[in-house]
This record gives sequence, C-alpha cells and structure tokens, in this order.
Amino acid sequence: MSYNIIRPEHDAQSPTEAGVLSKIRGDLERDGWTLLRGFHPDMAAFSALTTALCKKITFDPAREYGDAQTQKVDAGTGPIGLHTENGNTPVCPDIVAFYSPVAAFEGSQTTVCDGRAVYEAMDEAQKTRWQQPMTVERYLPEDLWKRYLANEHPAITRPEEVTPRHIEEFRAAIPNQDFDLLEDGGINYRLTVSPVRASSLSGGQGFANAVLGPSHNYAPPRYSFGPDEIIERDEIEELRSLAETYTQEINWQDGDIAVLDNTRVMHGRRAIVDNNRQLFIGMGNL
Repeated sequence: MSYNIIRPEHDAQSPTEAGVLSKIRGDLERDGWTLLRGFHPDMAAFSALTTALCKKITFDPAREYGDAQTQKVDAGTGPIGLHTENGNTPVCPDIVAFYSPVAAFEGSQTTVCDGRAVYEAMDEAQKTRWQQPMTVERYLPEDLWKRYLANEHPAITRPEEVTPRHIEEFRAAIPNQDFDLLEDGGINYRLTVSPVRASSLSGGQGFANAVLGPSHNYAPPRYSFGPDEIIERDEIEELRSLAETYTQEINWQDGDIAVLDNTRVMHGRRAIVDNNRQLFIGMGNL
C-alpha cells in the first residue's frame, strides 16, 4: 500500500520549517496522517516538531521519558491492536507523532488505519450502534493516576503535589468522567466516550477509539453501552476484521517520523522480530 511521504527539499531542511509544517497539516487534513523521511532529525528536532504542531503536550503516565516533550514506546514484543493513543483517558491527544532513530531490520511495522474508512464501510446497524456513547471502566493504581493528574492539572507539576482539592477540581472539569477512590490508593475509573467521532483537524465522522487496542501497561478495561450492555469480545473481533481491510503498514527507516490525526486515525504494531529498534512518541492537543 502507498502512503504520503514528505521529503526534504534541500539537505539542511528542518521538519519545523514553515513549508514542511504546511505540508504536514495538509496531509493530516486530507488523509489523517503522513510520514517524514530523509530529514535526519535528532531527538531535539523531533521534540521541536511535536511542540510546533501541538499547543499543549500530554503524556502517558505509564511510559518512560525520552526528553521533556517525548516518551519511549515500549509495549512488549507481541502485536498491538489498533487504537487511538490515550483513547481511554479524559484528555485524548489530537496529534500523535512517532520517531524512529533506529528502525528494525525485520517486523515491528506500525499499523495505521483511517477510522473514517472503517465507519463508511459499516452497515447501517453497526453505524447506529457505535454512534452511541460508550463507557470505559478500569482500575488505575495510585502512581499512574497521580502522574496523569499532575500533568493535566494546571496548578501542579508533580504527583506528590496532588491533594483532594486537585482531584475534585479535575473531576468537575471533565463532566464525562467519574471515579471511586479505593483503600489501596487506586481508583475505579469510568469515562464515557464517543466511539464514532468527528476529527478535530478535518471534521467528518470516523470510528476512532481504543476498543481494538491493547492494555499493556494497564488493567484491561470493560466497555459497555449504558450501565448494563457489555460489549462482547465477538463484536470487537468482528470490527477488528473490518478495520484490517483498511490498515496500512509503516516499514520504518532510520530517522523516519510519522504524524497522525489521533482523532481520526488508529494505529498499532505488528509483532517485534528484531529487538534492535528505537521508537519515541510525542503527542498533544491543538
């Protein structure tokens, strides 16, 4: 399968030059994602690109940091199902970027699927069903939810600064979430999301969520429509088969950067065969 590749117009061109940023935004609006190849960036250049594309940087509390703006991608060696990044969190990133300083010789392809194409391929019954609000419920240990809250709350920066007031302010700030504080310091977390949603960058409806994805660093979630209608595994597998029809693979080369509209395009990974690989992620909101 073919996909958009943005290449430098001269040897010293930076990914953050105005012309390159304009091409990236054009590809995101049209197709939902793009690939930068041949720019030979370092971590500082990748971090600068993420900052140029996103007004606010966000993080996954379960990941190690690459630098102040980026994190390492480390989710075992098995295949990873399609998902939107942080799709089960209250502040889902608009844009996600991946940087591969060292590409795998074999395997480890990142998979990319346009949720708009998946939605358009659904029959009418599926479209009606997945346009309903969906509840995600899962347990989060204390260290993870406090790291996340410290990043998202404007008044604090470190987990140890979290107080009951910050918790209640964050609960009130996002009305589609709720949680119960547990005796072990963890929380039972509930979030209502729209599995079919409009892109923040280009509008249009798409199946863009984390239902098909992994729970590598977290307890497996329970998905339901309303309080009692659990979404069963068979239904999820049916959608996984449909999405595979519209899935492309990124065969990474050293120095590649992929940029995705995280509100439209889902991503995953084929199994890792060559462990000599490095991949970093940067993400944020418009």
